[in-house]
Amino acid sequence: MLTSTAESAILPDVYLLRRDFPILHQELNGRPLVYLDNAATTQKPVQVIKALQDYYEGYNANIHRGLHTLAEKATAEYEATRQTVKAFINANEAEEVIFTRGTTEGINLVAQTWGRTNIKAGDEIVVSGMEHHSNIVPWQMLAAEKGAKVIAAPITDSGELDYEAFLGLLNERTRVVSVMHVSNAMGTVNPAKAIIAAAHSVGAIALVDAAQSAAHLDIDVQDLDADFLAFSAHKTYGPTGIGVLYGKRALLDAMPPWQGGGEMIKEVSFAGSTWNELPYKFEAGTPNIADTVAFRAALEYINNIGKPVLAAMENKLLFHATEALSEIPGLRIIGTSPEKLSIVSFVIEGAHHQDIGIMLDNFGIAVRTGHHCAQPLMNRMCIAGTTRASFTFYNTLEEVDALATGLRKVIKMLL
Repeated sequence: MLTSTAESAILPDVYLLRRDFPILHQELNGRPLVYLDNAATTQKPVQVIKALQDYYEGYNANIHRGLHTLAEKATAEYEATRQTVKAFINANEAEEVIFTRGTTEGINLVAQTWGRTNIKAGDEIVVSGMEHHSNIVPWQMLAAEKGAKVIAAPITDSGELDYEAFLGLLNERTRVVSVMHVSNAMGTVNPAKAIIAAAHSVGAIALVDAAQSAAHLDIDVQDLDADFLAFSAHKTYGPTGIGVLYGKRALLDAMPPWQGGGEMIKEVSFAGSTWNELPYKFEAGTPNIADTVAFRAALEYINNIGKPVLAAMENKLLFHATEALSEIPGLRIIGTSPEKLSIVSFVIEGAHHQDIGIMLDNFGIAVRTGHHCAQPLMNRMCIAGTTRASFTFYNTLEEVDALATGLRKVIKMLL
């Protein structure tokens, strides 16, 4: 992935695409905004913003139980998003698509439903040493409750999963393998399909955290054979507060509901209650209707350009950024796997990452600093945190150059 071959590809005019993103056309601290924090959240095209406006102006109503025209329109638009997600990840059926608030809630849902039902004392849950906290803490909470154990597969110096060591951790006690598809802190792409197959070989289920991959890589849950997969809309050019948990029907059918209330029930009496069919069993209460509707516009935007095209644009940026930043004295890139997406995380000898971020902000450059909710990874790399620049298709080579220039100024000012 980290190659220069994309430079010769025929790609869309990035400046035409940037017209779709109103927020990019502003100044920050008196400088043109250079937004390089896309791993935290992507910006939203006008198509998504318009979809939100259309809902609130045209058919704002609660869904599923209303018989009036607005309710039926809102329900149809809401469920159309589920169909779009089904196609986006190639789920077998739309009922396997559960709407959540985001990746974190999706992982917690699995831990608190499948996990509470199936995990017992002595069982083992395997994650990787590069995981986001949201794919560590829910399993730790479950393990503490059940007397199970969370085990982390080691990471190499280059920021890759030590796959042989990972395989050595799997045994008859392994019940869950839960790993991120792409590292939010380094951009490393994990071999998800192989990891899932290895989990299944010992009878474990496999969950994929696709928060960082859904907008960049083709996701085919049937080809991956993933048992569960979670991702968030706000990292795929959609609104905040909405996400997806995919699960195989057989697993979802067997799992108890997580929250009780409206929509997730079939019948309620004081003698007892019964649960609704999938996917509604896991969607208690009034959902985030507007943002779910607008999420479809974001997925359609990605589909219209095409992930291969987006990947080529982003790889071109990653290659240019890696070359430009590698030439800066004292700068060390954290995460140098040849299989990575458009994230460059780095430290500068003698400079604190927070100081670097603040000073870049003064130049109009937005990056992320800190441990990136991956403290175990930072401990493994013997650092407190990094400065992270993350790119997407609407970024430009000129913005990459602005980052490199800004870093050279920062170094002169700090060191």
